[in-house]
Amino acid sequence: MRDNWCVGFSRRYTVGVWVGNGGGDPMWNVSGMDGAAPVWVELMNALHASAPSDPPAPPAGVVRAAGDWWLRGMQPAAGWSAGAPPLARIVSPARDLAIALDPDIPAGHERVLFAAEPRDAALSWRLDGAALGPAGEPRLWPPRRGRHELVLEDAAGRTLDSVRFVVR
Repeated sequence: MRDNWCVGFSRRYTVGVWVGNGGGDPMWNVSGMDGAAPVWVELMNALHASAPSDPPAPPAGVVRAAGDWWLRGMQPAAGWSAGAPPLARIVSPARDLAIALDPDIPAGHERVLFAAEPRDAALSWRLDGAALGPAGEPRLWPPRRGRHELVLEDAAGRTLDSVRFVVR
């Protein structure tokens, strides 16, 4: 909770924003989404107010498929279209995420977001082999230290996606 960063670019500008306390003291209730990112957006909008910029070329290894951006090799199979049934997948937490519990946040206040796409009441969660309940809506899980595997299942109990993550 000491440093907040947001770095991004357009064809004309590269902007990095740091938000924090110069003396290194921790900040309270400030994340990158409500600290550095809004400053970055406002700055980029101001820079482009009189000189709009075309979107930058995507980074190497990023491709456009089915109306969205994907890492090469992760995009939907050929022939899949936006009109086809969406692929069920875990969107949070990210694969191989390392979560550090913050000693400055009271126990019971930290949560990890479990979310799947599409939102489907027929989908369910399994965490470390134990049934966790429906995955039709995002769920906030109170983290426990250790290595974990989150599985997204269909109504028949078939694994549709899984992610491993660690809580330290």
